[in-house]
Amino acid sequence: MRITVGDAIAIGPGKVQLLEAILETGSLTAAAKRIDMSYRRAWVLVNELNTALKTPAVESGKGGGNGGGSILTPVGLQVIEHYRAIEARAAAACAAEIRSLTALFGPDKG
Repeated sequence: MRITVGDAIAIGPGKVQLLEAILETGSLTAAAKRIDMSYRRAWVLVNELNTALKTPAVESGKGGGNGGGSILTPVGLQVIEHYRAIEARAAAACAAEIRSLTALFGPDKG
């Protein structure tokens, strides 16, 4: 699921996966590595998200010998919570259609 604001993707699976990885690792660098994303791409996604929200989802400390680390704000946690809840409700509501669609895939080539 993706939510757009104008022409931009405000939130989607990549940004939510990145937020979850930041929550788990406490670091943008480690989060990017965990989900096999370049640091630059991760930084761009966090910047896009923080800019789009009324208040930031991620706060990062200054770098240094041990790095500055990154943490999710309460808004970042809410983004994950709402996104995953919407995803679960959508999957439940569309279960029959999902089964019908997935039945079209498989080894039977007729």
